[in-house]
Amino acid sequence: MATQSKFLSFALICLVGAAGIAASLWWRHPAPAVDLATGSFLTPSRALPDFSLIDQQGRTFSAVNLRGHWSLLFFGYTNCPDFCPTTLTTLAAMNKGLRADKALVVPQVVFVSVDAKRDTPEQLSKYVPYFDPEFIGLTAADQSGIEAIAKKLGVAVIIKPTADGGYTVDHSGAIFVLNPDGRLTAILTGPFSVAALQVDFQRIVAARGRIAGRA
Repeated sequence: MATQSKFLSFALICLVGAAGIAASLWWRHPAPAVDLATGSFLTPSRALPDFSLIDQQGRTFSAVNLRGHWSLLFFGYTNCPDFCPTTLTTLAAMNKGLRADKALVVPQVVFVSVDAKRDTPEQLSKYVPYFDPEFIGLTAADQSGIEAIAKKLGVAVIIKPTADGGYTVDHSGAIFVLNPDGRLTAILTGPFSVAALQVDFQRIVAARGRIAGRA
């Protein structure tokens, strides 16, 4: 029952977070006819809030690092028991499939920790490459630094103390798709599968090309 309750609590957080993000963006910018199985395409694209985080090599990582290529931004933490590793495994398989198909565009995957205390750059450097050596892990010097950028993107982060003196972290599970201008162009809310994500990503890339062609 405890496991079921925890799952339901997490599912509710994801649902509420996704609904809040979608409502705020769709209210102002109705989506065009881009059919996505896992989320919503945004038009026009949205500027990403300024931020400064730390990657798994201890280097500063900001919005500038998201320009020049497509990126998939996902929030989670290394002690996450199921959802985070499952999603990262799915993203790794998606990129592997894109490479195998010799796709023209393979996104960089950026994993943003919502647990700054435990997820140091050293911890991320051990965790993130397990899924894909090219994945990028980000953290901050303190929890407030993480939660500031999470809040701006509508990502819910809830820290819950446990009886043994530790804590768990509940968070929204959306994947943010950023175009080569570093702008938010789609929000994927699941359910996630390798095939659905790959098709959706390619549709998003193609849609941007059509929009640019009409400009």
